Amino acid sequence: MTGHGFRADQIDTSKPHSARMYDYFLGGKTHYSVDARAAERVEAVWPDVIPWTRANRAFMHRATHWLATEAGIRQFLDIGTGIPTEPNLHQVAQQAAPASRVVYADNDPIVLAHAQTLMLSSPEGRTAYIHADVTAPEAILAADELHATLDLSEPIALSLNALMHFIGDDQQPYDIVQRLLAPLAPGSYLVLSHGGLDPRPGLSDAVTDLYRSSGIHVQGRTLDQVTAFFDGLELVEPGVVMPHRWKPESERERAEAEKTDLWIYAGVARKG
Repeated sequence: MTGHGFRADQIDTSKPHSARMYDYFLGGKTHYSVDARAAERVEAVWPDVIPWTRANRAFMHRATHWLATEAGIRQFLDIGTGIPTEPNLHQVAQQAAPASRVVYADNDPIVLAHAQTLMLSSPEGRTAYIHADVTAPEAILAADELHATLDLSEPIALSLNALMHFIGDDQQPYDIVQRLLAPLAPGSYLVLSHGGLDPRPGLSDAVTDLYRSSGIHVQGRTLDQVTAFFDGLELVEPGVVMPHRWKPESERERAEAEKTDLWIYAGVARKG
């Protein structure tokens, strides 16, 4: 038993899960053969998936560091957390600001089984984990763990990294984001990355078909459609861009980023 009323042996290993495939792409070990086979099929038609995944992860690190240092944020809500991969968001935030408080939320049972890894906080800070689904935002916002850890009257960074492309239009993804943002205090931030549409003929369709044939809904969106998630917020420079182009750490990295196209979009925006 994990302490959340869940046994690790209840994990469904008969079909792949997006979080476990993501772990495979990152070179992790917390996945099953069914996930590896599905991931290998994706990689066979889309070799860029590994640099795509790693660029997204690096964006999360840079955005979290920027929020903790430049924006002065001390509270983070990370939904669609995924399997723990060091450094986790709380480690990045607490290295920059030890008093940072972080709440993680994910709906994959294997993440729940590893939740203790996500809750190794600095002495000054605090972390918590919620087993929940982004499609039920009010349940996340009402969770006791969230209110015991975060103060909604103070700014919070809402992190939705590589998550909303798993939410179909019929599930009202833009409405979900607005419902998550609504109770957050002015000065809060939205951090979001989202799969785009690769311009190479047939590639996005092939990848989409592979995921959906595995029982995982995925839906790439255009730059304009991803930017629409930030409607009503103040975008931080350089706006919504490919993640490796969001505030690279050096001029050399900036120059290298301009040479590579990875069809995923990312941005950070402030709630006024």
